[in-house]
Amino acid sequence: MNILVPLLIGWLLMAVVMALLWEVQRRRKNAGIVDVAWTVGVGLLGIFFALWANGLGTRRVLIAAMATLWAIRLARHLVERISRESEDGRYHQLREKWGEKTQINLFWFFQLQAFWSVLFAFPMLIAAGNTTGALQVWDLLGILIWLVSVVGESVADRQLARFRSNPQNRGQVCSRGLWRYSRHPNYFFEWIHWWAYVLIAIGSPLGWLTLAGPVLMLLFLFKITGIPPTEAQALRSRGEAYRQYQRTTSVFFPWPPKARQ
Repeated sequence: MNILVPLLIGWLLMAVVMALLWEVQRRRKNAGIVDVAWTVGVGLLGIFFALWANGLGTRRVLIAAMATLWAIRLARHLVERISRESEDGRYHQLREKWGEKTQINLFWFFQLQAFWSVLFAFPMLIAAGNTTGALQVWDLLGILIWLVSVVGESVADRQLARFRSNPQNRGQVCSRGLWRYSRHPNYFFEWIHWWAYVLIAIGSPLGWLTLAGPVLMLLFLFKITGIPPTEAQALRSRGEAYRQYQRTTSVFFPWPPKARQ
């Protein structure tokens, strides 16, 4: 299977889509749309890659279904959040930081998201190209990991949304449910999700490349687009309450909280 051709086609399509969406955000002054676009883009690329790949038919259908359902759930959550809130504080902060260069920088930021969408859909292409005959135990484990990740992230998102919907919690920190054990349980389960494609790709000569999914996701969450800007915004909006939360609660991996200091 030639993997370069579908990757190039996918990148070109996403580059065009992101350019159009950049114009949408320019008019509406809300860059949060890029998060939805990235999610939907990865899902659509997963379907495209599954159709392109020459792996076992059942496995290709499985990958397409997993990519679709994952994207629908996350995109729906993001759309609901964007529709009831003003622009995410992370993007508002970038506008203040970039000043007159905001729009040109956002254009390239959107294009970077186009590249990232292909990068994160890449494991789906490899998994869908696995020609190992009949579904193996690794495929079943992959499905199980996928289910755990999607359910876990969905629960975490609902718990946070329910907490924020209560006016009495304004300015407070959600430390209930899964958020009692991790400051970012939604990110943790999102990271778990990418291990599903690693397991499904076992047996393929290129299967080891799917490790790029969880490795890159962990890097992005800890160093680039995930935890750092999210916690910086939380500190700006919740101050000492969030600092106390940081002192008692695991940043990522779920773990019993420490005693309050």
